[in-house]
Amino acid sequence: MTAIIKRHPRAWTAIGLLAIVGVSYLLRSQALSAKFWIDEGLSVGIANHPLTDIPGVLRQDGAPPLYYLLLHVWINLIGGDGEARTHALSLLCALLAIPASWYWARRVFDARSAWITALLMATLPFVTYYAQETRMYTLVVLIGTCAGGAFAAAFVRGDRRALPWFIVFGALAPYSHNWGAFFVAGCGLTWLVLVRGAGDDGRRVLVRDGVLAFGMIALLYLPWLPTVLDQARHTGAPWAESPSLSDLLSVLELATGGIAIALVGGAGLARLRDDEPRWARAAFALVAAAVATVLFAWTLSQFSPAWSGRYAAIVVGPLLLAVGAGLAAAGRLGIVVLVIGLILSWSTQETRLKGKSNVFKVTRTLTDRGLVRDGDTVVSVHPEQGAVTRYYLGPRVHYADALGPVRDPQVFDWRDALDRLQRTGPRTALAEITPGVRPGQRLIVLFPLIRSGRWGAPWTALVRKRSSQWQETLDHDPDYRRLAALPQFGYRRLPRGVRAVVYERR
Repeated sequence: MTAIIKRHPRAWTAIGLLAIVGVSYLLRSQALSAKFWIDEGLSVGIANHPLTDIPGVLRQDGAPPLYYLLLHVWINLIGGDGEARTHALSLLCALLAIPASWYWARRVFDARSAWITALLMATLPFVTYYAQETRMYTLVVLIGTCAGGAFAAAFVRGDRRALPWFIVFGALAPYSHNWGAFFVAGCGLTWLVLVRGAGDDGRRVLVRDGVLAFGMIALLYLPWLPTVLDQARHTGAPWAESPSLSDLLSVLELATGGIAIALVGGAGLARLRDDEPRWARAAFALVAAAVATVLFAWTLSQFSPAWSGRYAAIVVGPLLLAVGAGLAAAGRLGIVVLVIGLILSWSTQETRLKGKSNVFKVTRTLTDRGLVRDGDTVVSVHPEQGAVTRYYLGPRVHYADALGPVRDPQVFDWRDALDRLQRTGPRTALAEITPGVRPGQRLIVLFPLIRSGRWGAPWTALVRKRSSQWQETLDHDPDYRRLAALPQFGYRRLPRGVRAVVYERR
């Protein structure tokens, strides 16, 4: 068998990778038809705008354009924006990340590291979850893997053929997620450390290549810079809370699949320093770039919160490349920990994915019971729920939110949203909404389920306050009478999502 593999190494490599990809597909396709939640509704809503309009629409959202442009093309290519069809784009990116991680681990380290890294990427719970969401995170994982691998190959292993790949994927990183800019900065800081530690000849090459690479990345990002600066001034993330030290440490577990894997991988890297110092330098460069990325984001989020654990998608690939090399160097202990980690990671996460939001069930019940009719008005008191509500109810009703009537319900306008909501109470918003509701028509108000979340950030705390105010105002408004409320939960655990209260204009 060994002789056959040696005679046809490429064929057997392809067979091995296909097998891993096939197993990963089975793991990551259990909930492809799971219904959308808030962010997915926004993804599809933005992507359904004309292609050339998407960059302008994103001035309202605060995100970079790459994923939404790809999703627009994907929707038109496969002929629909259904849940399974749009989730399939995320699944495709997750599956492509497996051979990508193998390739860069093989190029920077060796074949043993490559296979271990591919197995980690194929089963990592973080990637499994987001492979079945209509969001950009598996695309970010794919780009981060290629950018990190190319960075280590070019600047540590001295493989100048990898330099163009670092420029390409380094430029794509901030176009896929704003944390991509932190990652490029983390690579830049690591590059400076490498320059300082190099000899005279090596230093000249590193300086030349670094100035070229980071200069090209900056140049390629320049067209988007005015938009991102405008987003920073007017959108931000008022729904986010300042991260704690535990949030910082949790990124390690999230991005590597477990503390045990990270610790044993780290121990293997320490051993690698003596056995293969070139590989050790490459692994430590990957870890340094990833850690710098997270520290940049954590520090800035202390002043202007923009933190979520899922944003660490950009460092998943670089960390797995380093951990894979560490587990390979750890010998039998590394293999044992890998096997245990693979067993523990084998979870479909189907329940979590199908419990993201109850908006589909609520809108379906409203329709089936005839409580919502053509021309009625639907109000999302939690304003960013409007896009997913629009997805499931369609264009047959009018849309409004706690800020008043909504012109484009497929996207939420985050520009100065906190200030606008602070100025707009329910009576002010209703004064604008009510003229569009004729006597006999209905006002369907979707209230957020407060007890299903923390609601401690400035935005969510204000939405929680407005929710009780809206209920009190409408129940005592002489223009409306209450017809129904659903669903009824009793003593059941509250899901994430909304509760609908139906009012009729007198």
